[in-house]
Amino acid sequence: MVDTGHGNRTGEFRGLSGPYWSLRPVNGGSEWEAVPGEVRPPTPAERLTAENARINIRSRKGLAW
Repeated sequence: MVDTGHGNRTGEFRGLSGPYWSLRPVNGGSEWEAVPGEVRPPTPAERLTAENARINIRSRKGLAW
């Protein structure tokens, strides 16, 4: 989902939190609350970008920096 109320942040829907939706970054991290009227499905390009970011993060885990 894309939260337009928070700078077009992309996140996964995690559930309801009162009147808000809980979203979590696709790369992991802290959930945030979004107003349902300010959330929309991602475009195909946004979805691809998010999936690529997730794959890149997973491929880097375990590598020594």
